[in-house]
Amino acid sequence: MSYRWWSSCRTNTGRVRQVNEDAYLDLGDSGLWIVADGMGGHARGDVASRLIIDAFSDLERPASVMEFSADVRDRLKLAHHRVKHESQRTGSQQIIGSTVVVLLVFKRQWLCLWAGDSRAYLLRDGVLRRITKDHSVAQELVDMGKLGAEDLEGHPYANHITRAVGANHELVLDERSSELRDGDAFLLCSDGLNKELSEAEITAILGNYDCKDATRELIDLSLEHGGRDNVTVALVRFEEITGFSEPASDDTAVNYQILQNNLGAAGGRIRMQKKRLFALDLQTGAACESL
Repeated sequence: MSYRWWSSCRTNTGRVRQVNEDAYLDLGDSGLWIVADGMGGHARGDVASRLIIDAFSDLERPASVMEFSADVRDRLKLAHHRVKHESQRTGSQQIIGSTVVVLLVFKRQWLCLWAGDSRAYLLRDGVLRRITKDHSVAQELVDMGKLGAEDLEGHPYANHITRAVGANHELVLDERSSELRDGDAFLLCSDGLNKELSEAEITAILGNYDCKDATRELIDLSLEHGGRDNVTVALVRFEEITGFSEPASDDTAVNYQILQNNLGAAGGRIRMQKKRLFALDLQTGAACESL
């Protein structure tokens, strides 16, 4: 392969919540990174996010990006059914669910899959681009022209999720893909980050720190801004080795992996609306909770 990468992941309970319902996976040797956010307020959201991560315990080396993508999809569907089974087994009247965002890399290709409002960003040439689009009632209102895009963050319906692993009848994933470029940096995060930091703040941190320090700064600043939710970040930077214009000679990569799990203590007095699963009435624009 013609590139190498560095990765760093961190998670923190925040200053309000008592349980960290987020989870992450850093399988840099396989080119796979995942952030999952158990749905706050739902029964055992931490179990839901952990079942997603556990579904990748025996990942095998793929032969192509399409095979890789298919395998990841199959494992997420398996996790979806396991989460639904767990909900039935415990007899909970509430939905157990989790958002998920996945980055997979194979040779020069990257591919992102997601369900819910956990996000993926790409920093390229100093410009931060959001790869994902939230699966939320607020985002659907934006798409319908009933809400301005500038009003999306902080809107009361921003936490009303329309897709999640284990919550809907079937798991529906969105996907985006493209080719890597020298210097690309990918950030996966739970909504505990983007609800506390602006994109300008995220851009400044990614542009001025290495992976390890950047993930620490992102977590620390989110806590300084209130830490109203669990927050998890996974950052991956790519660097050219032989030049992307040259043919790839093999499928090996040099991987410098930094794993950081920074679990913080809960506390504070700030309250945040908990995440729930909702459907949107397309006629009235009203949000109805799915049970």
